[in-house]
Amino acid sequence: MRLRALLETDALGLRLLGGRDELDRTVRGVMTTDLKDPSRYLSGGELVLTGLAWRRTPQDSEPFVRLLAGAGVAGLAAGEAELGEVPDDLVGACARHRLPLFAVNESVAFATITEYVVRQVSGERAGDLAAVVDRHRRLMTSGPAGGGPEVVLDLLGSDLDLRAWVLSPTGRLVAGAGEPPGGAGEALATEHLAATRAGRRAPHRVAVDGRTYSLFPVRAGARGAAGGGSGSQGGPGPDVRESVLSDWLLAVEADAGEWAAARLDLLQGVTQLIAVERDRRDAARTVRRRLAQEILELVQSAAPPAEIAARLRVAAPVLLPGEGTAPHWQLVVARVDWDGEAGGEGGAVDTGAVAQSLLEEILVDPAAAGMESGDRIAVAHTGGEAIALVPLVVPADATEESEGGNGDGDGSGDGTAPAGGAPAAKPADTEPTHTGLRADVLLAAVRQPLAAGLADDGRLTLGVSGAVHSAEGLRGALEEARHARRVAAARPGRVCAAGHHELASHVLLLPFVPDDVRRAFTARLLDPLREYDRRHRAELVPTLEAFLDCDGSWTRCAARLHLHVNTLRYRVGRIEQLTGRDLSRLEDKLDFFLALRMS
Repeated sequence: MRLRALLETDALGLRLLGGRDELDRTVRGVMTTDLKDPSRYLSGGELVLTGLAWRRTPQDSEPFVRLLAGAGVAGLAAGEAELGEVPDDLVGACARHRLPLFAVNESVAFATITEYVVRQVSGERAGDLAAVVDRHRRLMTSGPAGGGPEVVLDLLGSDLDLRAWVLSPTGRLVAGAGEPPGGAGEALATEHLAATRAGRRAPHRVAVDGRTYSLFPVRAGARGAAGGGSGSQGGPGPDVRESVLSDWLLAVEADAGEWAAARLDLLQGVTQLIAVERDRRDAARTVRRRLAQEILELVQSAAPPAEIAARLRVAAPVLLPGEGTAPHWQLVVARVDWDGEAGGEGGAVDTGAVAQSLLEEILVDPAAAGMESGDRIAVAHTGGEAIALVPLVVPADATEESEGGNGDGDGSGDGTAPAGGAPAAKPADTEPTHTGLRADVLLAAVRQPLAAGLADDGRLTLGVSGAVHSAEGLRGALEEARHARRVAAARPGRVCAAGHHELASHVLLLPFVPDDVRRAFTARLLDPLREYDRRHRAELVPTLEAFLDCDGSWTRCAARLHLHVNTLRYRVGRIEQLTGRDLSRLEDKLDFFLALRMS
């Protein structure tokens, strides 16, 4: 804005004392000061407001004005409340340095002038930035991105003082200058998914660690074009369950509730721009998805191993460019199940596609930022489930050892690591080295936001196979991953996973027990204890769990429960009396153990 516009605004109460020829200067900001030397805090273009507290003698005006002029300020506005009127020595100094000078009536607060200038300057910057965003969006739509969303996020920071980040649905950083403060990405994603599932209007305003954020959905593809209006100001569309676990979000450290409509429209333009880049990234995944689909079809059709091996040789350089060693492979199977159907035209949600997008995100290392961090992941979907083909890098010095494996999916070969970037678990010191992905850590960093997105009507179950080094082992690995997923599905919770290492224990059998048999078995053993606990608050069921966890050791169990051994013996005797079982017998211990697991 121009100085002339300030003078023409009656509500500001400004009176020009000098510098009429300089009124076309541009005002880029405002600063209030009573320091003798404020130059270190000036960057040029400011309207400086002062109450003249720095002036002790007439000789003080000359150096003060000289410093302001040297800093390139646009003008000086002096309040009349301190001295009754602006002194002549200040008027003369401003005239000598060609610095426009205004008098501010004592009835006008500096805050009023500051608010007006900030609002006007911010509005003009937003208009300029909107033009840049629109130009950038057209460029991205028609050709190379030219820097991608990072460019626009930088502009939001430099022109509007807005810190912003693009986050995945799990809270992983996709774009932005560094992580959100305090590693708030996971919490922001959780808040966003919960608000979306609750049908709240976007942008969602949330507070995390004392900071206020506004969260804007970034909807890709046709959903972004068709639903942009309702998505930006209204609640989620009818197919929200089909997109909630795959849409990105734009997190802005500000309270959008205080913004004018023009600024909200600008941020909506930014989300549309990011959606274009998201579509571009998804298109780049088409080749990898097609490779995974072809290999999956060969494996499921029992094609000759030589044919599968040939397709794997094609896939390896695509997924692992520059790697000279043929990789080992792991398979991950995921399924998303919803209660009922979505309300969209298509009827039931395409759960396979939902699981595919979600699995592509889960298999990216949460610490890996950027648009292309999932380049080494190939995921297909069929029959409502998604299946990921994960290459494992085999170091040259480990090749001979790993080739000694039998390819049966037991994951016992050493020296492999997941190439997709997903974190591998550190084994316990007493265990042999485990390879590649482990189910128990795969979901650790993403469980909280995904549970919020699944809400009360969705479940994610995931199974991980062991590592295999040949085409012959892929079919067994697929069955192993699928069975591990069924084991996970038998567990309580919205987000569950199981790995190949769990399939050698009793949990292998539990998914195959019919639900009605399970309910009858657990009711016969546990219902008498639960009813007794309900009436007497005796804690028999927790005591039973602790007793079995301690392998029937009276002293260890009593210590864990902070009980006297005699009290523990009384409780165990009551359990035996109510159920007709004997906890000194292995068969009865096993029955109780399975009943607790199945419940």
